[in-house]
Amino acid sequence: VVPRAMRGGPFDLDDEPAYRAWREAKLADAPRSIDALVVEVRDPFALSPGERQALRDRCARFNMAIYRTAPGAADPALPRALGRQLGLERLDANWLADDDGISPITVRAGAGPAAAYIPYTDRAIQWHTDGYYHPGERRIHGMILHCVRPAASGGANRLLDHELAYIALRDLDPAHVRALSAPDAMTIPERTDDDGVARPAQGGPVFSLDAGGALHMRYTARTRSIAWRDDPATQAAVAALRGVLATSPFVLQGRLEAGMGLVCNNVLHDREAFVDDPAAPRLLYRARFLDRVMSAPQSLRSCPQGAPAGLGRPGAGHFPP
Repeated sequence: VVPRAMRGGPFDLDDEPAYRAWREAKLADAPRSIDALVVEVRDPFALSPGERQALRDRCARFNMAIYRTAPGAADPALPRALGRQLGLERLDANWLADDDGISPITVRAGAGPAAAYIPYTDRAIQWHTDGYYHPGERRIHGMILHCVRPAASGGANRLLDHELAYIALRDLDPAHVRALSAPDAMTIPERTDDDGVARPAQGGPVFSLDAGGALHMRYTARTRSIAWRDDPATQAAVAALRGVLATSPFVLQGRLEAGMGLVCNNVLHDREAFVDDPAAPRLLYRARFLDRVMSAPQSLRSCPQGAPAGLGRPGAGHFPP
């Protein structure tokens, strides 16, 4: 059964003409390298009209953008200020964030409850979208990740537009999309603490649409503390999605350096392990929002980059220096 919210348009499995038209345009415009995402920014606290438009344009086309500005002092207000200029207003302040709702992502070994969670270690993080354990009313639609200091070595990210993952799955078998759109496709078990249940079990779909008709993806590649719907269709879809993540030609790779940041509509991403400099440990500020980046007007969006070369080898790239 197709969820009511996904009926009609490119994400309706019964509307093949709409899907084919959207798919053709999306693949024709898919970025070939990380360079296509990069926008030079003079002052992230006060974007120029051109900088703001360039970031919105890339998020409209690719669901993500990379900004590059001069390294500066650690200022946790930066992601909030930048987000406001891009339509990201509803900040999601998770329980491990600071009082301002911004999460300092750094190694916290032995420093409170955050030390038990993998983002606050130097270990690798598998493919995921942020907030996959949240209830539907708190779905994370936008995110900013700002680099104050990179690690001494490692810590690069891989990025994949979730709309391109959807296309790959649907092209393999529409049944995979149908299975992952079920309201109980993926469940994250409850989280407990000394006081009992801190967060109840959270089930939900992998693919859904927001109120504006944009595709949202909720996913984690973790194999522990997760329960997939126990039926052959879901198990086949999960295996197919893992295959897509391992072989997609649209995966981009790079490392955020000091002064750089990622703005995105909660795309798929991972992180490699890293080694810190004890004198200058890795530090990033993360802000997560209940909003998507404000879309750029259609008339102002850039032209497509040309027809795709086909589904060849993964197109890993690097952030330019």
